[in-house]
Amino acid sequence: MTHVVTDNCIKCKYMDCVEVCPVDCFYQGERMLVIHPDECIDCGVCVPECPAQAIFPDTEDVATPFWLELNKTYSERWPNIMRKGQQPADAKDWDGVPDKYSRLFSAEAGND
Repeated sequence: MTHVVTDNCIKCKYMDCVEVCPVDCFYQGERMLVIHPDECIDCGVCVPECPAQAIFPDTEDVATPFWLELNKTYSERWPNIMRKGQQPADAKDWDGVPDKYSRLFSAEAGND
């Protein structure tokens, strides 16, 4: 089992989850973070730390195969992040906006 980052992280990218992860399994894209499913130890400490409530165990319905595959694919392309970086200035404006993936996802790597 693993945890996955889902749609609501896009354009929020708070990064509180990164600070508590004991195995540094988060990777940073331009507009969101992802979790490498082979590195995640399924401890769940990141879940309550996510203000956007965008992280779920892969056993929950919201963590569809689409999100599991997206997390796997981009964790192999984007840089590993081990410290909380600067969240977007407008993160709160995007928190809870539905269907962000189709309009706002970026495959570009992030950098902080």
